[in-house]
Amino acid sequence: MKKTAEFVTPKHPDKICDFIADSILDEYLKKDKNSRVAIEVMGGHNLVTVNGEVTSSNKVDINKTVKSIVGSNFKVISNIVLQSKQIAKGVDTGGAGDQGIMRGYATRETDEYLPLEYSLARSLCKEVFKYYPYDGKIQITLDGKRVITVVASFQNTKSSDLLNLVKNLIKADEYLINPAGEWNKGGFEADTGLSGRKIVVDNYGPEIAIGGGSFSGKDYTKVDRSGAYIARRIAVDLLQKNKAEKVYVKLAYAIGKNEPVMAVANIDGKEKEITRYDLSPKGIYKFLELDKVKFAETCTWGHFGRNFSWE
Repeated sequence: MKKTAEFVTPKHPDKICDFIADSILDEYLKKDKNSRVAIEVMGGHNLVTVNGEVTSSNKVDINKTVKSIVGSNFKVISNIVLQSKQIAKGVDTGGAGDQGIMRGYATRETDEYLPLEYSLARSLCKEVFKYYPYDGKIQITLDGKRVITVVASFQNTKSSDLLNLVKNLIKADEYLINPAGEWNKGGFEADTGLSGRKIVVDNYGPEIAIGGGSFSGKDYTKVDRSGAYIARRIAVDLLQKNKAEKVYVKLAYAIGKNEPVMAVANIDGKEKEITRYDLSPKGIYKFLELDKVKFAETCTWGHFGRNFSWE
């Protein structure tokens, strides 16, 4: 069976936007752990736009925070309003901040409990980034466990040097290195980025279904994020407990309700109800100790298979 997955570096425009969004979230949470934050970021070509809803006792200098990341030459447009009272009344009672579906996954394919094609793409991207810390992408195609094709496009590289590096890191039948030619213009200089656009990279790669919600710029009451985190934790727990090969977890929430309307796991093809977990937003927050998380650290190199509490 053929499978393909990609990964991008922290200097990719979309990932820069994710980092800005989560850095703003962290700033609000520093002095008010109960901040409600839903931030969207678009950036590129010397302009960053921050839009969203925030309810917090903390005041954050958005302009300063953004420019500390992208540089003082950027114009920053910020449009932050209070969370809608009609949404807030459902969250005030401990309910979810929105409806949504979350998926969790764990597999024995790799030590990280992640799909092989995804794990290889991420590890190769991280290794190349050590040598070329710029905008870049990796894509890997497998046939079974055999690597058929590696695509590597990295800013500020000589294709011959990049080819030699990639060949030393991974064996493949075919290498496509900077297939559109060498390039030195990347990041916000070359392209526009948007937070929440790399949700497949953030999750498990394209072979595994995801709920569709993005993570960055959202506090724990947004179950798009916290629900996905607990779904991964449950998948890993059940994989280990049952000595299973693959576990899929499915959660679904209704806005204003603190318990999911669906919580099931598929363990090696057998479906069972999920019990013994507090799946309310506050329960997830406490169990995963999300008050201790620096969210800007989560938004690069994927949200799973790393040293976080949901692993």
